[in-house]
Order: sequence, then structure tokens, then C-alpha cells
Amino acid sequence: MSVENTSLERIKSIVAAQKEYFASGATLDYEFRREQLRRFQRALKEWHKPLCEALWSDLHKSMQEATLTETSIVEGEVKNHLKHLKSWMKREKRPTPLKMMPSRSRIVSEPLGNALIIAPWNYPVQLLLNPLVGAISAGCTALLKPSPYVPTVSKVIEQMIRATFDERYVAVVQGNREVNGQLLDERFDIIFFTGSPSLGKRVMEAAARNLTPVVLELGGKSPCIVDAGADVKLAARRIAWGKTLNAGQTCIAPDYLLIRSSLQEEFVKAFKQELRKLHGKDVHKSRHFVRMVSSKAFDRVAGYLNDGRIVVGGTTDREDLYIEPTLLADVDVNSPVMQDEIFGPVLPMVTFETTDEAINFVTKREKPLALYYFGRTSEAWRTIARTSSGGACINDTIMHIANENLPFGGVGNSGMGSYHGRLSFDAFSHRRAVVVTPTWLDLPFRYMPYNMFGLVKKLL
Repeated sequence: MSVENTSLERIKSIVAAQKEYFASGATLDYEFRREQLRRFQRALKEWHKPLCEALWSDLHKSMQEATLTETSIVEGEVKNHLKHLKSWMKREKRPTPLKMMPSRSRIVSEPLGNALIIAPWNYPVQLLLNPLVGAISAGCTALLKPSPYVPTVSKVIEQMIRATFDERYVAVVQGNREVNGQLLDERFDIIFFTGSPSLGKRVMEAAARNLTPVVLELGGKSPCIVDAGADVKLAARRIAWGKTLNAGQTCIAPDYLLIRSSLQEEFVKAFKQELRKLHGKDVHKSRHFVRMVSSKAFDRVAGYLNDGRIVVGGTTDREDLYIEPTLLADVDVNSPVMQDEIFGPVLPMVTFETTDEAINFVTKREKPLALYYFGRTSEAWRTIARTSSGGACINDTIMHIANENLPFGGVGNSGMGSYHGRLSFDAFSHRRAVVVTPTWLDLPFRYMPYNMFGLVKKLL
């Protein structure tokens, strides 16, 4: 199955219609936004089964994992926005200095306007529809572009959106990177892009032509440090879970393991045991282990198996796009597996002797989307203070994304901007400063020729 490219004429037609719809003011009212969120909420429940079936078809993602990592996250975001939307939309009071009295100061959150949301294939439901929640609650229109690499999911989402929203308000276009290029040639008021750093640079370059604001949720090589004082068995369990979730095709998956050399042997044994607990004796038969998205992805990730000594896993089945969770030792830090974002179930290990050595290893590389530290809490906080990443977990992996009260986003090469909860509303809004000055008093001091300037200067 494949998706058909949406024609350039249709893209232009939808963009023009959405611009006209937003300009009409139809999306601004609180009741309108609340009703659209409720429609979205009902649609997510109605389309839950078709979405899960599509995720199984395209990625071999089980219903349980699809629910946990895709649909429930979007449903939770909608619920949170419905709960808080009225308060988020209220004008905010700000203090006014004496020099400006009797004026009053306010902040108004206004929608940026017409939004373009481009999502990747690895979490095709969550990463397309979660930003949409923010666009709706902020009062924007949205044009959604799902990934062609998961055609079944993309078609089901298109059907769901068409059945739920007026396309002048929310619409879906389909296609490959040529369509992405055509979309980026159009003028939007905000572009929300999730994908690789290399594609993020192209999006930002295109956005710069119109000075369009962007939110870039990218990736990179997220380090996982196992240090002295770590509960090795627990670390192995949580790292194995975080690395095999979606078969490692997760932007915040542990990408490489920095492990204190004295713990490596113990960790390898524990990792193997925990994998068996998670996925059974034969991972290939597990209903909860996802496949590579394509033969191209399979070949790229399978190639990394040559970049170190396989100590756990290593079997593959190209026809089934299956790669067994694999742990590599004796890895050359200059090899491809340590240069590229892996995006698969291969975990290379690099040993260190001191925490400072691990910190220096991380800081000499691009800023990652996530950092994970297993060890003593005091050393964890020191490591976080000395490094930079989009998010982090101490003695855990992945879980920072699950808290809608925390920002999710990158820094440097791993992205810019953040969302989830109130920040999703803010991502699609402009916080507009407004000063309200009464007419019953008009002090003369601010006007030329600046009489009594000495007194005015004291107030400044």
C-alpha cells in the first residue's frame, strides 16, 4: 500500500481556504475551541480500533503499545486542554510601574494563525495529533502532513480528520518529500516539524524566507550513563524497555550506553535476562516487538552490527524487517554506530573510568534530545548540571515524555521550542502585550518639551 501525493493545486486550495477561514474569526471563540476539542475527543475513541489496526499493519505495533505510546497520550492531552482552556485564554494581569500610572498592563494569548504540522513515521499518531491539540486550543487552523512510510496509518488519520473537521479548519495532505517541499513553499504562520536534524535544517531554511516561527522536535544520539552506585539489574530492565520500545525507533531512545568499566560484565548478563522477561525466549515471536519501518531502515540498522562485538542478540530477518535487540561491546567511538542516530534496537557500549570522563564524552558531541543517568542522585544532578539535553531522567528512561506538566522539546541540534500541556497552547500562540491607558487623566510630563524632567527622571 502507498499514499498518493496530494496535488499542488489542492494544497494551494486548502491553504487559501484555511487562511480565509482564520481571517473570518471563526476559530477565536472559547466555545468554538472547546467544541472542536470535544469533537476530537469523541473521534479518538471512535477511531481507536482502526488506528491500532493500522499501526499493527505498518509497524507490527501491538494494541497495548499503540494505546500506551500513541492514542492515550493524545487523549490525555485533549483532556488536559479541555480542563484548562478557559483559564489559559484569560487575559493575564501584569504589574504596571509607577512611571506609567494610571495605566494597566495585560498579556493576551492570540492564535498565530495558519499552522502546518509535519510528522514522522515512528509514532505517526501521537506526533501528528498531539501538536494538533495545541493548535486547536490556541485557535489556529491546521494542515497536517503525515508520513508516507506508514501509509495505512496515514490514510486512517486522513479519514478520521475528514469525518471530524471542516477542511477549512483542519485538513490532511499526503505524499513524499516533494509534497513537503511544496508545503514549505507556502506561507504559514507557524510550522511544527518532528523529524531528523538534517530535515529540520531544511524546514528552518524554508521558514526563514517568510520569517515563519518554527517548533523543531528533532533527535540525535541520546546517551545513557550507568555509573557507580547504579542498581544494575534495575538499570538493565529500564534501559532494555526504553531501547526496545518501538524497536528503538524512538527519538528519545537510549542511543548509546556509557558504562563504568567495572559494571560492564554484570550489566551484559542483566540486560540479557531482562530482555527475556520483556519479550520471551524468542523475541521474534513476541507480539510486543515492533519491526523496522522499511527495508532501507533495516539495511541501515543491520549494518551497525558490524561496528562492535555482539554480546547480546544479533539475529536478523530481512524479509520480516526484524532485528533482534542487540548489545555491542568493544565499539570504536569513530565507527558509524557512534556517529549516526541509530533509530533501531542496537545499543553500543563505551566504557569509562570516572564520571567526569563520561561527562566530557557527552559534552564534546551535539546536544541530545534526552540524557539518562543511572547511579547516585548527587552525581546525577552534577552530571545534569554539566551537560545539556532536551530532557533527562535519573534512574529511568523515556518517562519524562509521559508527564504533560513537563516541557518536551530539544536544544541545539536536537531542536527548538517545546510542547505538552500549557506549552502546547503557548507554542501556537503569540503572547501579546497590551497597555490600557484611561482617558480621564493625561499627565503632561511625557510630552515635549519635557517640563519637570528632573522629577520625571527620578521615576524612571
